[in-house]
Amino acid sequence: MRDSAFAALGRDAAAIGLRLTDAQLDLCARYAADLIDATRTINLTAITDPDQIAVKHFLDSFTAYAARPWTGHEKIVDVGSGAGFPGLPLQIALPGTRVTCVEATGKKARAIERFRDLLGLACADVQNARAEELARLPAHRARYDVATARALGSLAECAELLLPFLRVGGDAIVWKGRIEHELPSAHKALASVGGEIASIVPTSSLGLGERLPGRQLVVMRKARPTPERYPRTPAEVKRRPW
Repeated sequence: MRDSAFAALGRDAAAIGLRLTDAQLDLCARYAADLIDATRTINLTAITDPDQIAVKHFLDSFTAYAARPWTGHEKIVDVGSGAGFPGLPLQIALPGTRVTCVEATGKKARAIERFRDLLGLACADVQNARAEELARLPAHRARYDVATARALGSLAECAELLLPFLRVGGDAIVWKGRIEHELPSAHKALASVGGEIASIVPTSSLGLGERLPGRQLVVMRKARPTPERYPRTPAEVKRRPW
């Protein structure tokens, strides 16, 4: 699989400044193979073609590297991790980081644990929990440098769920398509939870417009502590949406 489906992944990653070794690309290929196998019994991804997995899961995850400056030693929380993206690929690419994958669905959380163990990613933790509950625990609140979400909800919802995990100065990275209609509520939410939009990075600006068309990474920076009342419960959010 590595020679065919992942032949271009290393080149694409290098084009955005992320240089992957053969060993790291082999880990990506093993992850993809196990993901395809697991998806036969668990609904983890609609993408089961190896070439598409390489681009739409791995390369898409790696674009986070071009969205902000990295030291390679960040503490990352990946909220709504699903099948482990982008958390586990970032741990593969940046082995000095520590990643916590947060997934509320038990069978998906167990699948992420299986992938982690298969790949030997000792610095990856998996939390089978709801983000709004986990973010209230002292071990997780304001403890992370980076928070990520690829398929979590609107920008406003992501701001409320991600920023409580971050230290002041930390970044939340959210993968989106078109966002114009989401920006007013996002600015309102960020003003309440202590953040601001630091940048919006289209994949076209990274030279990946054809590989990942229509994608944007929204970087939300935590400027001040998040008030204790956030994140709210799902019932509260339903009563008073942004």
